[in-house]
Amino acid sequence: MKMDSELLHSPAVGLTEEEEADMNDWKLPLTFMKKRHLEKIEGSKALAQSWRMKDRMKTVSVALVLCLNVGVDPPDVVKTSPCARLECWIDPLSMSPQKALETIGANLQKQYENWQPRARYKQSLDPTVDEVKKLCTSLRRNAKEERVLFHYNGHGVPRPTVNGEIWVFNKNYTQYIPLSIYDLQTWMGSPSIFVYDCSNAGIIVKSFKQFALQREQELEVAAINPSHPLAQMPLPPSMKNCIQLAACEANELLPMNPDLPADLFTSCLTTPIKIALRWFCMQKSAKLVPGVTLDLIEKIPGRLNDRRTPLGELNWIFTAITDTIAWNVLPRDLFQKLFRQDLLVASLFRNFLLAERIMRSYNCTPVSSPRLPPTYMHAMWQAWDLAVDICLSQLPTIIEEGTAFRHSPFFAEQLTAFQVWLTMGVENRNPPEQLPIVLQVLLSQVHRLRALDLLGRFLDLGPWAVSLALSVGIFPYVLKLLQSSARELRPLLVFIWAKILAVDSSCQADLVKDNGHKYFLSVLADSYMPAEHRTMAVFILAVIVNSYNTGQEACLQGNLIANCLEQLSDPHPLLRQWVAICLGRIWQNFEPARWCGVRDSAHEKLYTLLSDPIPEVRCAAVFALGTFVGNSAERTDHSTTIDHNVAMMLAQLINDGSPVVRKELVVALSHLVVQYESNFCTVALQFIEEEKNYAVPSPANTSEPGNMTPVRDSPAIPRLRSVNSYTNIRAVTTARNLNKSLQNLNLNEEGGPAALSPGNLSTSSSASSTLGSPDNDEYILSFETIDKMRRVSSYSSLNSLIGVSFNSVYTQIWRVLLHLAADPFPEVSDLAMKVLNSIAYKATMNARPQRILDSGSLTQSAPASPTSKGTHIHQAGGSPPMPSTSSSSLTNEVPKPPPREPPATRPPYTPTLGGQAPHSHQFPRTRKMFEKGPEQAAEDGEEPGGHRNYVSLALQTGLCDWSAKYFAQPVMKIPEEHDLESQVRMERQWRFLRNARVRRQSRVITQRGISRLDDQIFINRNPGVPSVVKFHPFNTCIAVADKDSICFWDWEKGERLDYFYNGNPRYTRITAMEYLNGHDCSLLLTATDDGALRVWKNFADQKNPEMVTAWQGLSDMLPTTRGQPSSSTHRAGMVVDWEQETGLLMTSGDVRVIRIWDTDREMKVQDIPTGADSCVTSLSCDSQRSLIVAGLGDGSVRVFDRRMGPSECRVMTYREHGAWVVKAHLQKETDGNIISVSVNGDVRFFEPRTPDSINVLQTVKGLTALDIHPQANLFACGSMNQFIAVYNANGDVISNIKYYDGFMGQRIGAISCLAFHPHWPHLAVGSNDYYMSIYSAEKRLR
Repeated sequence: MKMDSELLHSPAVGLTEEEEADMNDWKLPLTFMKKRHLEKIEGSKALAQSWRMKDRMKTVSVALVLCLNVGVDPPDVVKTSPCARLECWIDPLSMSPQKALETIGANLQKQYENWQPRARYKQSLDPTVDEVKKLCTSLRRNAKEERVLFHYNGHGVPRPTVNGEIWVFNKNYTQYIPLSIYDLQTWMGSPSIFVYDCSNAGIIVKSFKQFALQREQELEVAAINPSHPLAQMPLPPSMKNCIQLAACEANELLPMNPDLPADLFTSCLTTPIKIALRWFCMQKSAKLVPGVTLDLIEKIPGRLNDRRTPLGELNWIFTAITDTIAWNVLPRDLFQKLFRQDLLVASLFRNFLLAERIMRSYNCTPVSSPRLPPTYMHAMWQAWDLAVDICLSQLPTIIEEGTAFRHSPFFAEQLTAFQVWLTMGVENRNPPEQLPIVLQVLLSQVHRLRALDLLGRFLDLGPWAVSLALSVGIFPYVLKLLQSSARELRPLLVFIWAKILAVDSSCQADLVKDNGHKYFLSVLADSYMPAEHRTMAVFILAVIVNSYNTGQEACLQGNLIANCLEQLSDPHPLLRQWVAICLGRIWQNFEPARWCGVRDSAHEKLYTLLSDPIPEVRCAAVFALGTFVGNSAERTDHSTTIDHNVAMMLAQLINDGSPVVRKELVVALSHLVVQYESNFCTVALQFIEEEKNYAVPSPANTSEPGNMTPVRDSPAIPRLRSVNSYTNIRAVTTARNLNKSLQNLNLNEEGGPAALSPGNLSTSSSASSTLGSPDNDEYILSFETIDKMRRVSSYSSLNSLIGVSFNSVYTQIWRVLLHLAADPFPEVSDLAMKVLNSIAYKATMNARPQRILDSGSLTQSAPASPTSKGTHIHQAGGSPPMPSTSSSSLTNEVPKPPPREPPATRPPYTPTLGGQAPHSHQFPRTRKMFEKGPEQAAEDGEEPGGHRNYVSLALQTGLCDWSAKYFAQPVMKIPEEHDLESQVRMERQWRFLRNARVRRQSRVITQRGISRLDDQIFINRNPGVPSVVKFHPFNTCIAVADKDSICFWDWEKGERLDYFYNGNPRYTRITAMEYLNGHDCSLLLTATDDGALRVWKNFADQKNPEMVTAWQGLSDMLPTTRGQPSSSTHRAGMVVDWEQETGLLMTSGDVRVIRIWDTDREMKVQDIPTGADSCVTSLSCDSQRSLIVAGLGDGSVRVFDRRMGPSECRVMTYREHGAWVVKAHLQKETDGNIISVSVNGDVRFFEPRTPDSINVLQTVKGLTALDIHPQANLFACGSMNQFIAVYNANGDVISNIKYYDGFMGQRIGAISCLAFHPHWPHLAVGSNDYYMSIYSAEKRLR
């Protein structure tokens, strides 16, 4: 066994071997580290989406009020000569005044019609006050709630006054008449938009605000004081929704430059391109573009709304640029209101940005209300100047020589800028300013593909990016694109829509309304589409049909069900998962889809997914079958048969390895329970009766057989049983703070007078049976009762029951639920407890309601049949019910007991009223449980707790919403663990370096040879008697398990790190532990002798330990046939061996098989029959050779090859030991031997290929524990006789330990467990006197 010493010290050999081991750390798979283990299974918090305009508006009427009085200048403005003259691009002096006025009016109307052709336009030329009043009131009357525009040109009247007046004329044009803004507000009402083109226009804006405030105050006064004159009048409109655009500040005059039009502001607002080009030509820089004159500009070819022409392209670029500036500068809500709510308002505000830029260059500052931040210096204006420059420079050749127009590179360049932002930026930064441009580019076929690709990459950054894109206004564009038949857009559009719907599922309605669902149906049916795109398509369809009847109908007609069924066997797991979810949603509460599924035998096709290797897919299949049976329609015999068939298929998943699947299973079965409630009530009553009359053959027997006493014949005094509450604290984290004294808590004293009032039913209490779970309900059926029923139903001959033949489907499903209520994973058992208790409650309530009435304590008239669905009894507090003096029995009400103060802290036991479980405030007051009957009124709406129904139809696991989060999260980003710079990766690297160091240093020590091992480096008293100890392979932590808790110690510092409760029931104990992923993020696996496995994380590091997963590793542990060796304390319990390389877990114990679990798939992969009639006491496996060695209670050692079938896989049986095998160990080298030791102390070495042992050593008798050091070839034996002997490979004793170190040096207790460290020469020993000590080779070695 010793290696040649020269070889040991040759550096090359040592190094490669070491390096290989250290490289292996990177290759080792991690187990239980998938998303479903690391995060809570729930959907993401829905972000409130503000992008949808709740109030889209239209400007339906426009009043054009022109006060020009052509030819007469107002007295208060001295005009220059020459002066700006053009109004609406017309020189008023070039024709007769009246004609000029009319032409200008007509032109202004045309200019507005370019932006809003459908509005009603009314001109009012040189009007009087009355004409304005008539005009405004009639427009408002017709517009109703919509927006009205008031355009005022005041170039022919005096400037506005500080009192808040503008000027109009008298009838004969001999006087200027003031018109108060206050009156204008009253006539125009709200919502309105005002445009003022006159000098000192800012004054009007100020007055407007003052008048609006004054209105508000008057209204407040009138509201308080009814005699106020305003109180009787109709309310004047609020001016909050009014928008104003004014040409200049209160103290500024309009520019008079003769090169500009007189109505410069109006030109900017209504003919922006024309004025922008003129202004560009007037700048000095225009000289750089030779040959461009003002006359030439008039001749630009094209139409504004044709994007392929020069003029149209400029207009398009202008729209994109002004939109972008606004989006980047304005607060989001203001942007939404001004730029997305109303087409005309949006156009005017985009053009207003231009007005600000142009008019500021002439010392005029346009004003708006609401006020905008200044935008005239924004960098995007340079892009505009460049685009104008490129366009104008082509003009001379286009016009003179007719050359072709070269399109602007503007959009391509902006997309490149966007791409740079996407590829180069850091995580948290400002949003890309080009986003609104990407939106504009979607309109162009040339760049559409690239724009969609970049948009998809942007949306992939996360929900915030989707919200941003929606707020820019992307929705109508991508909705419209669904009408395109271009195949190359399909993958991009599907990706984008999946992202949108993952964040905001309310878009389902828009899609169906526009027939968008057909697009995704065709993608799903297209077999040439890659699987991930079909996955996204089916996800989108699953959102469309989710609780949305119109969507379900539309997709049913679109053949969704047949499409989905074809893809159930697709190799892509995410596609299988979503196809199943989609099916489950389309027939959820939608009968036609269910029958369509029945015709296509959908349920049978879904059965194959119940054994899928991916747990999430199994989950989705269970969900789909659950909603399949959960439809509330009337049942025919045919559909009942189908339901039964589905139920029995689902029942097979009872021992699935994944808690996510079992949770979904409880929900699916709860649908069935709701459907066949009366049948389940019958079964429940029989189980309750049976359980009362049957003593369970198990260590958990309580003092009396019955744990729940249904109604008796006479108003008897209930028996109160002492309930050992510790069983019920199926808590996880909170339990570490539990005082162990709970174990002895006897609750008899708690039965106060309330419990003894005549006629009450006695129900066992579960002292907070789900402590630590969110709703702390006390149940009718406590955990022990259910546990006992479960065991009764497995041992007793229950065929004697009347009514239902005992093997009916309902009985089987009831048993499945009982089994799930005892599930090791708390969330599963909580759900199952809810379902069972709901039925138990209904069954006992409906069983003999007449009896309750006789006793005079409760009044409830209900039919006595268990099928009655509409009955419920109200909760009646926790005090004795009042004798009925009223006629309330006729009204189905319960008299309310006198109110009682609830205790400040909940005692562990609250006496309960007959039949009603104690009330809990967690239950919703609304009634959406089982009843189809009419709502029954309570005397008082505040009836505490409402009806005690546990299962609501809305019982859900959150699986679907959790799965949908995948699409909301970044898909294209490198996962953190692959990112070489990430913290996760750095921490992993550090751990692997630590592992290498431990391997290297410990190898040096063990290769030097160990001559003694008795130096006590740690001793401490453990909180419980140690039953299993396990060293962490690489850090200085050791786990010590007692019967039901685990303690963690740091053996170097000598301090306790953690102590928590494992959650196993009272009559079970922990019999094995393993570290999973010990090389990396360690998890701890515990195995208990009832066959349950639990996996924990976050222990020993100041966080609360959390259960990652738990499952029933061995379902049929045989409690009665435990092999009994010499000492009566020995039971094999459950033994496990863990193989990190393959992720396989071997489990066995008091069973006749070795069961192998694949932790990656979370399912059983193999059962190897042991072929023996005794229990397995020890397991050891070697993945290289696929061998498993098992030591058995009858002394045999059996070798199995797991590559072979069940009948021929046992390749060797050694029968040399005469008694119980304490340990069988298979050395991991390629030609490693088997070492086995029996309770008689004989150590035997076997070579797997030879039938007889190759060596035998004799050690101590009365062996209770033994371990073998894998590296140093030592083995340690612990004996009942209170000593430990350590032997080397030749069988020589190198140390004998009998006393603890220390002052008194007391004798060590009987050894209960011991274990070597996998690398260091350390031996941990636990003994029956609670002490846990660690021994090592000499101190200087460590």
